[in-house]
Amino acid sequence: MIERRPILDLISHLVLIIGVVIVAFPMYVAFVASTQTAEQAAAAPLSLIPGDQFIANYSAVIIKGASGNVSVPPVAHMMWVSLVSALAIAIGKITISMLSAFAIVYFRFPGRSLFFWMIFLTLMLPVEVRITPTYQVVSDLGMLNSYAGLTIPLIASATATFLFRQFFLTVPEELAEAARIDGAGPMRFFKDVLWPLSRTNVIALFVIMFIYGWNQYLWPLLIATEQSMYPVGIGIRTMISGGDAAVDWNLVMATLILAMLPPGLVVVIMQRWFVKGLVDSEK
Repeated sequence: MIERRPILDLISHLVLIIGVVIVAFPMYVAFVASTQTAEQAAAAPLSLIPGDQFIANYSAVIIKGASGNVSVPPVAHMMWVSLVSALAIAIGKITISMLSAFAIVYFRFPGRSLFFWMIFLTLMLPVEVRITPTYQVVSDLGMLNSYAGLTIPLIASATATFLFRQFFLTVPEELAEAARIDGAGPMRFFKDVLWPLSRTNVIALFVIMFIYGWNQYLWPLLIATEQSMYPVGIGIRTMISGGDAAVDWNLVMATLILAMLPPGLVVVIMQRWFVKGLVDSEK
């Protein structure tokens, strides 16, 4: 039995509050700057009192998407590109990884372990090593400035394959034998048995992969050469590329706040399943 002491509770809560303040304060500063005029947002020191330009600033970036002398697409369009890319990457990674792990665990074929370790070894290759040949392939296939070019090269995931393989290995073999006796084929077993058991793991991975896809910067920077295919991360970089004198920091901060909303909502909505998928040991 763990003894509860008021002083320890006070210290733990104090540490948590300090941590929340450290994490939330930059977000509050960004929000305050997004409600001010360009002159107020560029002033030093920055006022920590919200201004009266909230509606004007957010309407400007959502509809117009311009910052100073730099022209960028409307934030609504850039967020749509990011949303489509993030969903395609998350769903594609989970689908391919589940099927790969299913084949490695439940099918018997020569070189099964070799193929798994070949997939696993791709974790050792940094993105910088793979990005040049991958770009060449995408360019040769004519997938520049397309959703296919933004998503397909990022769909394969050795990490998710490894996690699903480890989970499938914990599923009792009796379930597979019972399904085989009942006449269920491999895909029926996958759909009716493995998928329900994997649901919390899938949700946990979806949250991680969605945020990974939403925050992509380096790959879209190479693939998206037209503004119509800019995700929000590239749009923010473009907004501040003109130098301090040409940047409306209030509009940049408004874009930053909007860019944080979708991944934040995904985490909040799926928090319970996300935590359960990471820590639940029941199979």
